[in-house]
Amino acid sequence: MAKKKLGQVLRERGHVSPEQLSAAIQEQQGKLIYLGELLLERGLVAREDLVSALVEVTQVPYVDCRLEQPDSSVLKFIPQSLAIRCCALPLSRDDNLLVVAMAEPQNLQKIAELRFFTGLNVAPRLSTRDEILEAIDRFYGDPLSAQNLALASLELPDDSVLDDLEFITTSSRKSNQEAMLEFQADLKNRRTPAVRLVSSILRRAVEKRASDVHIEPQSLHTIIRFRVDGVLREILRIPRGLQNSLASRIKILADLDIADRRTPQDGRFLVRLGKKKFDLRVSSLPTSYGEKIVMRVLNPESPFAGFHELGLSPSVQETLNRLLCLPQGVLLVTGPTGSGKSTTLYAALNRLRSPGVNIVTVEDPVEYMLEGINQVQVHPKAGLTFATALRSILSQDPDIILIGEIRDRETAEIGMKAAQTGHLVLSTLHTNDSVSALTRLLDLEVPGYMIASSVSAILAQRLVRRLCSCHKRLPPSPELRARYLAAGLADVAEHVPVPQGCNACDNTGYSGRIGLYEILWIDDLMRVAIRSEVRVEEIRSLAQAAGTVTLQTDALAKVRAGLTTLDEVQRVLYLSSDAALPSAGDPERDPRLVNCPTCGTPVSASSDHVVPVHGQPVLSGGSRR
Repeated sequence: MAKKKLGQVLRERGHVSPEQLSAAIQEQQGKLIYLGELLLERGLVAREDLVSALVEVTQVPYVDCRLEQPDSSVLKFIPQSLAIRCCALPLSRDDNLLVVAMAEPQNLQKIAELRFFTGLNVAPRLSTRDEILEAIDRFYGDPLSAQNLALASLELPDDSVLDDLEFITTSSRKSNQEAMLEFQADLKNRRTPAVRLVSSILRRAVEKRASDVHIEPQSLHTIIRFRVDGVLREILRIPRGLQNSLASRIKILADLDIADRRTPQDGRFLVRLGKKKFDLRVSSLPTSYGEKIVMRVLNPESPFAGFHELGLSPSVQETLNRLLCLPQGVLLVTGPTGSGKSTTLYAALNRLRSPGVNIVTVEDPVEYMLEGINQVQVHPKAGLTFATALRSILSQDPDIILIGEIRDRETAEIGMKAAQTGHLVLSTLHTNDSVSALTRLLDLEVPGYMIASSVSAILAQRLVRRLCSCHKRLPPSPELRARYLAAGLADVAEHVPVPQGCNACDNTGYSGRIGLYEILWIDDLMRVAIRSEVRVEEIRSLAQAAGTVTLQTDALAKVRAGLTTLDEVQRVLYLSSDAALPSAGDPERDPRLVNCPTCGTPVSASSDHVVPVHGQPVLSGGSRR
């Protein structure tokens, strides 16, 4: 008879619903936490119900360590460090038998280790991890500090981990080589728990390809989360007492003021791991329970990715390459935070840079350092804003200007005027799609004639997780099939791509990310409409008539190709109801629908659709919305 699992027992007893159990198992993936602990923490099961189910699963009697009083002579059989590492508390001895409370009484490897160390037979008893660790801290003569408790219970790697990790702070980069070597030697000689914990966290972040590391203090503990492929995943929990030393260690590396815990701070430092060097941007934010630290891990290879590697379709690549060959104009890249705008712009700069071209950037912050490019970091407190930097840059004889972000009217107008005076300008905006960028510029009170005469193209983008090679195409459930049909994916609705999970993708089913793109080329008809500041709906009609491939169309094409899933697309992109309409020429197209002969919009044959008069100077009375 097959051995039952904890989730199965809890479900059979009615303590959790199938939906709650499925959600908990999915949340547990990639975390260093037991399913029972997760269910207990989320309040889905009572402690008594969880213990009863664990007894049935493990077939080991339960003891409550909160009520036990082991003799000091018994505690000597297992030293404190071993007790914490194995999460085991010695309770009593009967001749050659040692009774031990364990969080994992079925773990034969740990039982064998305890038997080897004590020279006694081990009789395991079931208890919870928090009860055991609390008892260890209470019963051993010299209670462990929070730092040592965390160091032992987290099973941090030994000192050899630090040998191939090199930290380079801002101050050490500014100093001479001798001081720098002395600083590195000091780091390697300091084997404090905070040093080892930071080293372990950063090593794991690099191994898991994390883009951000979040250190979040809570009331009882501190949570370590990694953002991998755009999704946050809880990786580790450390005792609350270690939070301050952990934050201080990171702030020292980033040259921040460790005495100031009440104001936000920003800094950066470098980490060299083997032959690779990673730039880490650090941000500290005071919260109710302490300082929240976020470290952005910048991969040095990202700026050198080509357009094909980013996932741009051949048609978008062709349009973008054509644009980058223009002597002047504005290219705007739009999308929300974390959609890969900076990576796209750096890929463009990498393609444009040459000894005969003067490229100047103004950024906040400068994310990647590129040889042969002059990069300016804004400093508002010192009066160096985007606008003031741009005025000086125009006196530096630039050929190409990159503006990290257009945030206000002044910056936008200077950038537009730079394009009109013979410069190629690249910048970003935070909008949902390409057409919305025009509305945003109008909202910033940039005149329509200036936008029309300056902007050459707008690239909107999103990032979705790419399916790992372990994925399969399987028949979907009726609900999932209905969703694929509603999204206009009838051709793949019978066998949809489904993530599976393997060691290569850390059992998530996804590995890496791919971009979704929409490029809007501003043609003559569109310039006339923009100059008249027409409604955004009419701009969309012009874009559709010009054959612009929307984000939604590109996303569904990548689902068809098996590169990602519909769930992943809908996580980052709202799919409009138009997705349910079959494309033109489709034999399953609804016969009640016809195409507008001018703008191509699918409309009902019986509707009162008003055909826009394209090419006229004024399309809708000059209304911006």
